[in-house]
Amino acid sequence: MLDGPSAVEPKLESPAPADDNLLDAYSRAVTGAVERVSPAVVHLQSLRPVNGQERPVGSGSGVIFTSDGLLVTNSHVIHGASAVTAALMDGRTLPAYLVGEDPDTDLAVLQLHGDGLAHVPFGDSARMRVGQLVVAIGNPFGFECTVTAGVVSALGRSLRSYAGRLIDDVVQTDAALNPGNSGGPLVTARGEIIGINTAIIPAAQGLCFAIASNTALFVVSELIRHGKVRRSYIGVGGQTMALPRRVARFHQLAAETGIRVLTVEPDSPARQAGLMDGDVIVAFDGTPTPGIDSLHRLLTAERIGGSAELTVLRRTEKHLLTVTPAARPPAPKA
Repeated sequence: MLDGPSAVEPKLESPAPADDNLLDAYSRAVTGAVERVSPAVVHLQSLRPVNGQERPVGSGSGVIFTSDGLLVTNSHVIHGASAVTAALMDGRTLPAYLVGEDPDTDLAVLQLHGDGLAHVPFGDSARMRVGQLVVAIGNPFGFECTVTAGVVSALGRSLRSYAGRLIDDVVQTDAALNPGNSGGPLVTARGEIIGINTAIIPAAQGLCFAIASNTALFVVSELIRHGKVRRSYIGVGGQTMALPRRVARFHQLAAETGIRVLTVEPDSPARQAGLMDGDVIVAFDGTPTPGIDSLHRLLTAERIGGSAELTVLRRTEKHLLTVTPAARPPAPKA
């Protein structure tokens, strides 16, 4: 040990040039994405009549994705609003007109009318990788054009929408989100939308979620063409239940859970097929249905009007019922 005036004090090493280059590259990636995307991000204000006057009742973010002013946001940001306004980065405030919304995926499309509107393209969320740099842009708590950066924490998550349906293929990120970020874009370093920010877990840190761009693209195209997302339905309410192991083995079932039917809607395809309260649905057209979400995934628009086979357990017996899914009725307005 050296001691006294002859002691040599250690020197703090400065970052290696390679580290500096990495930090500069990271900064350039984030700033470049922000410069490309932020002009297309808007602050949305939802209004409802209160005592005869339009009053703000909620706010969020959105991003313009076409040159003619179509923007995407979360359904919960604008659901039930009598009017919506969009504040642009260039200082303009424009009315936003509803094209369509889909509460099941928490997405909505609005239309702006204005000149010189910046827009951002959708990217391919199937090409994302865990650990990839992502940037979130939005208006948390009304602070316009706030930027946070992070990485893709996980892919293929599932998240329950406020309408109760499970959203598949959700992107998890640690890019910080707060109330007001809802509906804003999650983008790559190239400035492509790969997610629409939708939710956080309030009690946790760094657990934030975005609807994958490929899901958003499908929903957006349906909303533009039809004003809604077409899905089929059979008209049952149910819950996932465990089956006795001996029953599953006796009937040679692929899973030891099924869907216990709690309600059957009047005049629904399920009622016409002869489905009864207490039945347990274990397969739809030969595909096992271990839970209610698995049945929802199978009830796509392509099933409308086509016959399918329901495999159900009624007491101890297995029955095959023929059901014809119909177009799903629109959700009731708030």
